[in-house]
Amino acid sequence: MCWSSVSHSPAIQVRFDAAHALRCAAAVDAYDGRMKDIIHALKYDRRRSISPRLGALMRERGARVLDGADCVVPVPLHARREYQRGFNQAHDLALHLGVPVAALLTRVVHTPSQIDLPKHQRALNVRDAFAWDPGSRIPDPGIVVLIDDVATTGATLESCANVLRRHGVREVRALTAARVENTSR
Repeated sequence: MCWSSVSHSPAIQVRFDAAHALRCAAAVDAYDGRMKDIIHALKYDRRRSISPRLGALMRERGARVLDGADCVVPVPLHARREYQRGFNQAHDLALHLGVPVAALLTRVVHTPSQIDLPKHQRALNVRDAFAWDPGSRIPDPGIVVLIDDVATTGATLESCANVLRRHGVREVRALTAARVENTSR
């Protein structure tokens, strides 16, 4: 895998106002070119050996988002999708960020893939798709960073953040490997 063409610029950063459950989000690079190839190889070709290098890149470029975090929470896949894929790519990436990983969420609704939906349907698609994992406990629900491979409109991250906030997490941030920069779909 050729990593040299992945952008060396600072992470793509977004801050949200108080109307959002997410405080801020960052992504290593735009979801195109080499980064898109890397994520596809990880996710669909099951090249899990990519996770350590991509996770290290996320740790480096997302240092500001990870700073002060109590834990990172991978965005969960529905059990059926995880079984089909054989793993959760967000969890694999989270393991390489240098912050404790906590599986605080579960995906309770099997939804169509977000990538196939137009922008206006994505928030509706993931509404109520996530729930607090009843076996989860964090001693001090301070700062939690959601981890995923790609952010498109942010609907999945916002849906997860809403669940975390309802369960007492003070601040929710997000870190992804890539971000779709044109969400007009």
